[in-house]
Amino acid sequence: MTGQTHTLHRVAVFCGSAYGNNDAFRAEAAALGDAIAAADLGLVYGGANCGLMGAVADAALARGGEVIGILPEVLDGDGRELAHAELTALEIVPTMHARKARMHELADAFVTLPGGYGTLDEIIEAVTWAQIGMHDKPCILINTASYWDGFLAFLDTAVAAGFIKPHNRQLIRVAADAKEALAMAAGRD
Repeated sequence: MTGQTHTLHRVAVFCGSAYGNNDAFRAEAAALGDAIAAADLGLVYGGANCGLMGAVADAALARGGEVIGILPEVLDGDGRELAHAELTALEIVPTMHARKARMHELADAFVTLPGGYGTLDEIIEAVTWAQIGMHDKPCILINTASYWDGFLAFLDTAVAAGFIKPHNRQLIRVAADAKEALAMAAGRD
């Protein structure tokens, strides 16, 4: 997507429902939420009030931004993830698959902060869909505190082993911070 301008209205953010053990993760989540709202973009995310998800949503809301949460029924009120009560809109969907599909529907770009299995699942599905031509939306990792270095090394190993084509490796872009990620999402890098 380098050099190609991309119209942005909403950005989906994939990230953890925990804060992690490095204060930089939470700080970058807040910076991303603030930057999205400051750019007059909407935020689409997983709908929880905890961890990095809560931090990115709270920062966007504090700046007056549109924040749409998509929460699967299995996580609504069971104590694992709590629905954020202050959102512009909260959609409860039947499954995790429906969550991802709805986020893809609403967003024009995908930005990923640190997280665990769910976060990795979300960005990998977005990249897979781009690889097979289902969308051409930017897929970006913010590599806070070198969090994604091991994953990026795995991708390079998969290319070297012949499982990912070199041009498809380029579907995942890497940004140092929120400002760079939003520039990439808009094709202004």
